[in-house]
Amino acid sequence: MKLMIVDDEPEVLKVLKSLLESLGYEVLALADSREAAQRVDRQKLDGIFVDARMPHMDGPELVRHIRRSTSNSSVPIVMLTGYDDVETMRTGFRAGITFFLPKPPQLTQLAGVLKPLHGAMLREKRSYIRLPLRTIVNCRTEKGQFTSASLNIGEGGMLLEQSGGLEVGQELELRFSLPQHQEMLNPRATVVRKEPPNRIAVRFTDLSREDRLAIQDYIGGIVKE
Repeated sequence: MKLMIVDDEPEVLKVLKSLLESLGYEVLALADSREAAQRVDRQKLDGIFVDARMPHMDGPELVRHIRRSTSNSSVPIVMLTGYDDVETMRTGFRAGITFFLPKPPQLTQLAGVLKPLHGAMLREKRSYIRLPLRTIVNCRTEKGQFTSASLNIGEGGMLLEQSGGLEVGQELELRFSLPQHQEMLNPRATVVRKEPPNRIAVRFTDLSREDRLAIQDYIGGIVKE
């Protein structure tokens, strides 16, 4: 699993990077929050640690940027803070923090945070697994409907071969079938990325329990074979 640490204090970066690597994680350590924001926009991460107080973009501002990103909007985020006050915590939680960790971090405290965090990171990582799937997908939007074909699928979304003229951010309703599954799946989704020549990646936004289990069964079955 790959984690990112963002802190303008070199000593904190060094200590936290060493502690996380000793626990078996791959770590990207950055001192500039602006660079971190750019990385978040183009690189998938499994977990992020951010300092509460930084120049340029402070912790809450960076967290809000992460939560608006395409690939890392659901990633677990830990805020590092030496400011043990209620307002800092409120601001962090409003921005989208998952956990807090006091500075300077200790190995026992870090292990205590990572234990529940690890499960969240595994779920996040699993949601981005994509397996090949060729099936017809009927797409309905506010302006009409069109037929596309899937190229792959994961718990979080799928890649469609035809865009139907849709742009990033537009919503649609999907209807498709899975191999060895009798019922049609009917999730709602949002376009999160366009790819040449005319492909769109969609993220599921409203997935029923039955549809989610069907996708999990498909992915699990392919992995086991």
